[in-house]
Amino acid sequence: MKINDDLVQVNCTSFEETVNQDDNPQDSKEFIDIIQPAPPQMEGGQATIDDLQEINLGTVDSPKPIFVSALLTSQELEEYTQLLQEYRDVFAWSYQDMSGLDPNVVVHKLGIPDETRWVKQAPGRFRPELTIQIEIEIYKLIAAGFIREVQYPTWLSNIVPVLKKTGALRICVDYRDVNDACPKDEFSLPITELLVDATTGFGALSFMDGFSGYNQIKMAPDDQEKTAFLTPKGIYCHTVVPFGLKNAGATYQRAMMTIFNDMLHNTIECYVDDLVVKTRKREHHLS
Repeated sequence: MKINDDLVQVNCTSFEETVNQDDNPQDSKEFIDIIQPAPPQMEGGQATIDDLQEINLGTVDSPKPIFVSALLTSQELEEYTQLLQEYRDVFAWSYQDMSGLDPNVVVHKLGIPDETRWVKQAPGRFRPELTIQIEIEIYKLIAAGFIREVQYPTWLSNIVPVLKKTGALRICVDYRDVNDACPKDEFSLPITELLVDATTGFGALSFMDGFSGYNQIKMAPDDQEKTAFLTPKGIYCHTVVPFGLKNAGATYQRAMMTIFNDMLHNTIECYVDDLVVKTRKREHHLS
């Protein structure tokens, strides 16, 4: 449905630009008014969005929610619940659930030439109440093993605190200078239109999203200190791939192609950390 919404938005924008050039503004407005978002159910076909129901794979005190279609029969629901319970160790609900990818499979390298001039950004300033929140997030990253303290860094970037929709704080890093120094990884990402076409006509689809996906890939040891960033608590660098680094998507996609190998384009389609499992017949999907 997200893809449909994007297409509607793009088409509306293009149409509006066209009609704005029309000689009759009133006619243009009437045309724009009749444009509607894609319906949740296409005429004469099945719903494009299934209602979802939640399954708790954990306990009441330690919930591990997952969502399945509300259109499943009672027998299908029971079978899928048993399958998910059996393999729940492959899902993650917290950083502690993540084992990370084997460095023999993939590591992220910056590829900055040795002769490149270092850049150290000037320290940023934060309000006292924001400083407390930043330190709390830094403690979480340290506990998860995502960052470590560093001394005498060559590259140094500033943090950019960003509020999530939930009101929680996310610590982003201004890696623009580091990214400018990195050569482009020419490994191309899949073409989304072809991925959409590749799922057409299948009887059942399951959607999965990598949990904190980039953070499951280790940084190359020689490049870790180049990701150094300044906080009110001290200077740290990333041991795993942080959000915002150039070529991170290419590294992740290359890892996924290595992991799933001959399953891709057969039973799985993958775009970075988004996965679709597909089967021609609904009754074969469980297996």
